Amino acid sequence: MFCIPVLPRREMTVEEFKTWLNRFDMDMDGKISRDELKQALHSLNSWFGWWKARRVMKEADENGDGHIDNDKEVEKLIAYAERHLSIKIYESPWAERRFQAPVELNEG
Repeated sequence: MFCIPVLPRREMTVEEFKTWLNRFDMDMDGKISRDELKQALHSLNSWFGWWKARRVMKEADENGDGHIDNDKEVEKLIAYAERHLSIKIYESPWAERRFQAPVELNEG
């Protein structure tokens, strides 16, 4: 078993959370299994990581395939982490600006 530290104050952007979570995708299939989620929870020194992994899978895994594998399921995982793991996850202010269409100015 190995530990990958979470940011010191347990605050991160959505992108940082996804990057952190992807470090536990051991088979690199782009999905997070219950065992991979359990490893992520253990890295947070979370008690009963196996139980919490099972619980969050029941809550977040909409299609029941045993993996967190789409944006909607990741959003549910983020909501779970904020409610039950005391992690503050927020949208980066830069993310909104990066994807906004340029504003056209009317001349005249």
